[in-house]
Amino acid sequence: MNPLWAGHVSRQEYMSSRGLALAIIRVTVGGWFLKAAVFKLALAYLWWLPYPTVTQRFITFLPKRLAEFASENPVLWYQQFLNETAIPHATLFAFLEAFGEVGVGIGLTLGLLTSFSALVGLFMSINFFLATQWVSFSQQGFHIVLAGCMLGLLIGRAGRAWGIDALVAKRSNSPIVRGLL
Repeated sequence: MNPLWAGHVSRQEYMSSRGLALAIIRVTVGGWFLKAAVFKLALAYLWWLPYPTVTQRFITFLPKRLAEFASENPVLWYQQFLNETAIPHATLFAFLEAFGEVGVGIGLTLGLLTSFSALVGLFMSINFFLATQWVSFSQQGFHIVLAGCMLGLLIGRAGRAWGIDALVAKRSNSPIVRGLL
């Protein structure tokens, strides 16, 4: 018998509580991403059919905010990226940010394509960190914790317990599908 489990919880109970803990973190972080996207989105209409889009308010706001992030950013290559790529294409980046947050939020909250969602969330967290890390200590800490959560969800394969990925993996006979989830 493994001494780690002797006199404590069974391995199955441990794995179940581990999955529940990852699910709680996954849903909480997913909810944060959804909350971040709520005021960036609106409905537009093509004839009578509604479709999601980014608010004009966010599209107008983003270049100003990116210019603030670039103004004294000590990471020179990232400052250059903000000034030469992100600001001139701010409308595109507004769409990428808003829909990226929605995709990560839905994926993590539901446990759907969790590894991919966590990977996109990690990429976004690193970019948020690089843009804001010089502004305040709280900005540094928050985005480091967010990136750490994404790494944990990615490494822990958080969708495999208490998520849609778990249901798909259980029903799938394909080792490729199981490996991706």
